[in-house]
Amino acid sequence: MAGPSYPGGYFDAASTEPPHPAARAALLEALDAAWADPARLYGAARGTRMLLDRARARVAGVLGARADEVSFTSSGTQAVHLAVLGGLQARRRTGRHLVASAVEHSSVLHAAELHERDGGEVTLVGVDRSGRVDAAEFAAALRPDTALACLQSANHEVGTLQPVEEVARACRAAGVPLFVDAAQSLGRAEVPGGWSLLAGSAHKWGGPAGVGVLAVRKGTRWRSPLPDDEREARRVPGFENVPAIAAAAAALTAYRADMAADAPRVSALVDRIRTEVPRSVPDVEVIGDPVRRLPHLVTFSCLYVEGEALLTELDRLGFAVSSGSSCTADTLRPSHVLEAMGVITHGNVRVSLPRGVGSEDVGRFLTALPDAVARLRRTTMNTFETGRRSRP
Repeated sequence: MAGPSYPGGYFDAASTEPPHPAARAALLEALDAAWADPARLYGAARGTRMLLDRARARVAGVLGARADEVSFTSSGTQAVHLAVLGGLQARRRTGRHLVASAVEHSSVLHAAELHERDGGEVTLVGVDRSGRVDAAEFAAALRPDTALACLQSANHEVGTLQPVEEVARACRAAGVPLFVDAAQSLGRAEVPGGWSLLAGSAHKWGGPAGVGVLAVRKGTRWRSPLPDDEREARRVPGFENVPAIAAAAAALTAYRADMAADAPRVSALVDRIRTEVPRSVPDVEVIGDPVRRLPHLVTFSCLYVEGEALLTELDRLGFAVSSGSSCTADTLRPSHVLEAMGVITHGNVRVSLPRGVGSEDVGRFLTALPDAVARLRRTTMNTFETGRRSRP
């Protein structure tokens, strides 16, 4: 039986990007040089603090922010939770209303659910079949008691870019801070302007897992929903993982430089997938905006095939992809993103290309996919026929 042949067939960068060499080098150096407590005053601690400050400045430069607006968290999820819950907490006197798109990452929606359980109100703004929010509809959802608005920079399942700057203008006019979850786009696309709070996750750009970024603009009201702590400008509790933070900052700047040069080539490979899959596989729907999208990500759904079975078959053939339609035993629900878009949710495949992917790797995938889908469809049909004949 054939087995995985990674990394050439690793097409799940939207889940986690393979480690960037710059991250590895920075991590090893910092493990030796930056292990001391950056809050202390002796020499080793001051050296650690300098490295932490340099990392903060590097990330701030990519975000177009001030260094003192940037804090490091233990994950992208923690950064999202702190941004959403802290933004709501600081504006309780204004109101308890939260506006978000219906296709936000689950970490945003879980924070919204917690807000609702605590007596708050949530309005979810729908999207079109490409997964894009209508800026005017989003603006219309804002109210005098709206405490916070949330809009991702790009969708994590289908790659569609959101109209962040248009929504930001409406939020600014309404006096509502805007939180942008930029986890999928940082390093791959320009950071949109107009945000009040922003979150990112280092492993999405080739940094180490366990490092998130929380940015809070000066003048934005924010209050930690957690107990007070002196670390990270009182925004994030706990001892900073300075070696991992240094590696994350090094990876972000290096990855952004890589993608600035390589994004057109990667985007052309995605265009190739978007074009050739419907030609070679019958009954396929390619999902997401074909133009206003991230350069590396494409999603398609195949009728008459279960997504989990297709992922398993592709893994057997040496390709690591993911699905936005995975139904789990505890929820039995398909992807909330695909449901909100009104598109096919079964047989869903998300292909997200990592830095340095080769055209020959994409070619192998496009050659293997039609036969894989056909085999699974035959198996499904045979199972259906067997079951039909066995019924009385």
